[in-house]
Amino acid sequence: MMCWLGSLYIRLVYLTSRWQVINGDVPAAFWDSGKPFILCMWHGRFLMFPCAWPRNRQIHMLISQHRDGQIISRTVGHFGLSTIAGSSSRGGTQALRSLLSTLKSGGYIGITPDGPRGPRMRATDGVVAIARLSGIPVIPIAINSSRRKVLGSWDRFVVSLPFSRGVFLWGQPIEISRDADKDEQEAARLHIEDTLTKLCHEADALFDQDCIEPADPVIPTADEVSP
Repeated sequence: MMCWLGSLYIRLVYLTSRWQVINGDVPAAFWDSGKPFILCMWHGRFLMFPCAWPRNRQIHMLISQHRDGQIISRTVGHFGLSTIAGSSSRGGTQALRSLLSTLKSGGYIGITPDGPRGPRMRATDGVVAIARLSGIPVIPIAINSSRRKVLGSWDRFVVSLPFSRGVFLWGQPIEISRDADKDEQEAARLHIEDTLTKLCHEADALFDQDCIEPADPVIPTADEVSP
């Protein structure tokens, strides 16, 4: 019931608001040519994503096995979005296989690289691993609206409100070489992280809103640093 009501709310916001798509030609070039890509967005900007994705193109979202992840899974299911359960901490290996298999078959996948528990707007290396192993580019997106409520959750989840002006802001493809070494993979991770944050800041600035900032990065302890 809650998931159905959630899907109705998303539809209400979308139908009562005016939405602008910026750089929509970027994903359209992939959709039109049937080429797969890895969609990437911050966890806190996920709410209105089902309205940014065309209904005639199937996408498989990586969703946490936690309870809140399953609520999201059932909610987006009302829009025809498929999900793959797993994360870097639970179900990661099987999820990775499923994601790579989907890409190999020409499908699209979506990842929130700071999910399911953060730190906020800090990318894990999972998205880099998938892009490197598959040879498929990452395309980032930021979503925002002029009327919104920012929750006090770890991800500062953005709840768009009805009767807004909204934006779906796409970024340029990011490619990662299959033979990238550790330093190059870390550089790619930071590039994805910086690009996503800049897109979100740009989306916030469009409506003269305070930018939502990333959480402090996690600094490895002495025991976690390789000798």
